[in-house]
This record gives sequence, C-alpha cells and structure tokens, in this order.
Amino acid sequence: MSKNNEPAFWASAERHLIRYGGAFDPVIVERAAGSFVYDADDKPILDFTSGQMSALLGHSHPRIVSAVRQQVGKVAHLFSGMLSRPVVELASRLSALTPGLEKVLLLSTGAESNEAAIRMAKLVTGKHEIVAFSKSWHGMTGAAASATYSAGRKGYGPATVGSFAIPAPNSFRPRFSNADGSLDWRTELDDAFALVDNQSTGNLAAFIAEPILSSGGMLELPEGYLAALKQKCRERGMLLILDEAQTGVGRTGDMFAFQRDGVVPDILTLSKTIGAGLPLSAVLTTPEIEAIAHERGFLFYTTHVSDPLPAAVGLAVLDVVEEEGLIARARHLGEKLSGGLRQLKQRYECVGDVRGRGLFLGVEIVKDRQSGASDHELGAGIAAEALKRGLNMNIVKLPGMGGVFRIAPPLTISEEEIDLGLKIISDSIESELAAVRRAGGSRTSDGARDSK
Repeated sequence: MSKNNEPAFWASAERHLIRYGGAFDPVIVERAAGSFVYDADDKPILDFTSGQMSALLGHSHPRIVSAVRQQVGKVAHLFSGMLSRPVVELASRLSALTPGLEKVLLLSTGAESNEAAIRMAKLVTGKHEIVAFSKSWHGMTGAAASATYSAGRKGYGPATVGSFAIPAPNSFRPRFSNADGSLDWRTELDDAFALVDNQSTGNLAAFIAEPILSSGGMLELPEGYLAALKQKCRERGMLLILDEAQTGVGRTGDMFAFQRDGVVPDILTLSKTIGAGLPLSAVLTTPEIEAIAHERGFLFYTTHVSDPLPAAVGLAVLDVVEEEGLIARARHLGEKLSGGLRQLKQRYECVGDVRGRGLFLGVEIVKDRQSGASDHELGAGIAAEALKRGLNMNIVKLPGMGGVFRIAPPLTISEEEIDLGLKIISDSIESELAAVRRAGGSRTSDGARDSK
C-alpha cells in the first residue's frame, strides 16, 4: 500500500485542519528539491506551478538555504522601528531595478503589500474608490479582498465602500471585436470607464491590476492596454497600482512584466517570486508619493515589517536571477514550453487556447473549439491524471473559474524537465479522453468519471 494512504495522517488532517479552498491533493509531501517535490513513497512529482507560483528558483536552492542559515544565526526578526543591513540593501537593490520607484516598504505577503498600496493611494489622493478587473485576485484581507473579483465575494458581508470592477480583457472571448474578430480592447476600455464614471461619487483613488490575471484564467493585458489604462487614471487623478506577485522578478522574460510596455506604475507590489517561496513582499513607489503619504501620517506597522531574515532571502534571489541569467532563460525556455503546448493544441480539440509570456503560461481546456466553452470537469480530470503520472499542474479548483491550467515552473527548470512535463500532459489528455469515450459520460466536479 502507498504510504500516501496513511490513515492516521488523513484522519488527523480531517479532524484538525480548517478547509480553506479546494480539496487537498492525495499525496503527503516529505521533501522537495529543484523542480520536484517528493511524496511519502519518495516518488518525484514535477512541480509545474513552483509551489504556490512562488518557488522561482525551485525548491531548496542552495543559495536560499545558505542565506536562511546565515541570517537566522545573526538576526531574524526585530522591533518594527529597528533597521538592519539586509533591509536597506534590498530596498536599494529593488529601487535600482525600477527607476522612478525609489521608495520601498518590505512586508510579508501579497495581500499585505496590496493593503499597504491601497491604503497609501487613499491617503495620498484623499479619495477612497478603488477599481480592479472583474477576474482579479489581490488577496484575502480587507481592501485587497474587496478588490478581488474572481472568487470569494459571497457570504462575507459588504465589501469596502467604493469598490468597482471593469471587465478583464479576454482575447480568447472578446466582448468587443474588431473586423477580423480580434479583441477591440480600446472600445472595451472606453466602455468600462464610462460605467465607472457613472458610478463614481468623484472619489476615484486608484486602479489595481495584474499585468497577467492569473487566478482569473491567465488573461494577459494586450500590448498598449497598460499605457491606455494609465492615461485613464491620469485623466481622473487616480494612481495606478500594479500587482506583480506572480509576474515579477523575471518570470515573464522581463524583470517586471510592465517593462514590456514601457509603462511605470505609481505603486508596484511584489510578493511570491521575490521570496522564492518564503514570505516576503514589497511596495515600491515614487519619492513624491512617499513624501505626501509621510506628511499625512501614513501608518502601516505590522509584526514583520522590515524583518532581516526574509530581506536576506530577497537579496539572494536577486543575486541568483542576475548571476544565472534567469530572465533570458525564462524567455528561451518559455518559447520552448509554449511551443510544446501549442503542438498539443493542434493535436487535441479540447485544448482551446495557449496564452501568457515567458514561463508564465495558461492552457484552457474547452468542451469543443466551436463553442469555446471552458470544461472544468475535463480539466480537473487531466490534472488528477497528471498528478498520478508525476506532474503537478494547477487548475483553479474554485467554482465557476473555468478549466484553465496555470503553468509556472521554476526559472531553473531544465529543458529535459520541460520535455517530461509536456509528455505527461499529452499522456494525461490522451488517457482522460479515452476514459470519457469508454465511459460514455461526463465527470463530477472533482474530475472523477461519472458514467451514464
């Protein structure tokens, strides 16, 4: 019997853990190294999601392990009013990577950094209305949750006053189309802001956006969209906040995704990738915005603000990304991976779309090409089969989120590991389609086959 089926472990998990989302995967992870996690049977599972989209350098990278060991032996945590060398050095390094955004606040999580950014925007503008995309995910706390529209809004009471959403641009399912059928995002953006203007009480403070909406289905902002969005903000006296939790630090083939468009936000938030799997986030803004915020008494004390241990890890991440040329590597390997996924699209009718940049890609599973209707059940079945075969692919398991795989392997992944992942995906699709034909039926919501 597999050690993953240990009754006592799962009974204890069932008895003591608060369930916070979808079902847990049926494996017990004992260790992780490089691009793989290893279960209780010591079976390697190729991690195509970098943990929670965070392990940018893979698991247990020696430089990260070394940084943690060295810093924890010096000083790991301090009173929030005290400073250490890693904190000031990391702030300096980040500001050098983002000309114009020279002021930095170091925190722990993506939600926390977005809370700070929204709080700062409200204070600086003197307004309170926050606009986000309809498929956004910015966190599960307060203002960040109020700006999250992809899931989790029902049953928790009122959102923050002044929370507005506009449709997320979707090139696969355009709401407005050009003559050739492509997305007419300019008309869509104009229409969306006309609705925002009608709803606003004249207190528009900021727009918060992901350059590629991950949980919303890996929806990429078309080229030119970000510049147009910033202009919309300027016309209304709003600040533009970009949340690069998942796209930052090289994953898309640029250090930051916004650099492709040559548009610098007013406030940038980082998390996930900057800590390479450890809790570290950052807020970056201009000296002018920081000065106004400070003059008006900006307050964001948290227990772990400016902690030296995660800052030391962040420095190690930036060192490895630079020394190992991982940004160029993300572009090169991203082309290989997206090329392989597009071959699967040509081979299988259920692969409706492949999208994204660098090593941050989405694959949408559909019922058929003609309707383009997303097939969450088939996607969940493919994901379950892939896990059995040794590949972890993240398909959003929340109700109504569709059948889109989020593929974001570590930037350190090898070409051979990419080939392995592509083969497992292909074999899993083939197996599931064959199973559907044999069963003559569909699947339950968790991907299990349900014969008629």
